[in-house]
Amino acid sequence: MPRAARGFTLIEVLLAMVLLVAGLALAFATLTAATKTASRGELLAQRSERERAVEGFLRKRIAATRPIPFAFDQSTAVPQRFVGEPDRLRFVADLPDYLGQGGPYLHDFAIENDGDQTRMVLSLSMVLAGETIKDERERPPELLVEGLKSARFRYRAIDPQRGGLGDWQERWQQPDQLPLFVEVTLTDRDGRNWPPLVVSLPLASASSNGFVPEL
Repeated sequence: MPRAARGFTLIEVLLAMVLLVAGLALAFATLTAATKTASRGELLAQRSERERAVEGFLRKRIAATRPIPFAFDQSTAVPQRFVGEPDRLRFVADLPDYLGQGGPYLHDFAIENDGDQTRMVLSLSMVLAGETIKDERERPPELLVEGLKSARFRYRAIDPQRGGLGDWQERWQQPDQLPLFVEVTLTDRDGRNWPPLVVSLPLASASSNGFVPEL
C-alpha cells in the first residue's frame, strides 16, 4: 500500500491517548485550584463583611452610651448607669427610629455559651424616669453574632493615683459612672482573633474635664 494511506500504529494511538489524558488531568487540576481559590476568596469576603457589620454596630451603640440610670441598687440607692461584666454589658443609649420607637433604651449585650460555640445577643428595653419598662410581649434577644470560640468585655478609666489611664478591668466597679473605654474581644471557632475593638465613650470623656489620655 502507498505510504500516504498507511494508518496509525498502536503506539501512536496510545501516545495520543496518554497526551489527551494528561491534558484533561491538567485542565481539571487547574479548574479545581481556581474553584478552591474563588471559594476561599468568597469565604474571606463574607467573613470580613460580617466582622465590619458586627464591629460597626457595637461601636455605634457603645459610643452612644448616655449617663442615664436604668435602675437603682436596692441596698445603696446608687443609680445603675453602666454595668459591665466579662460576659455582659448594660447601658442606656438612644435607639434610632429604624431599630424601634426611638428614645432611651437599655442595651443588654450578653455572651452565651451553647455547647462548643459562643454567641452574642442583644436585648432592648425602654427606659423611663430611671426605670426599665418591661415589655409585655417578652421579645427574645436578637442574635448579633454566633459561631465564636470566645468573647469578652473589658473596661478602662482614669486612675486618680496615676493621673492617667488605669489598667483594663474585667468588671466595672462604678455603676453610677461611665468608663472611658470599652474593649470587645472576639475569637472565631477556628481560633482566629477578630481585629481589636476599643470604643471611646464621648460623654464619659466630657465628664472627665475633656481629658482623654492616649491608649
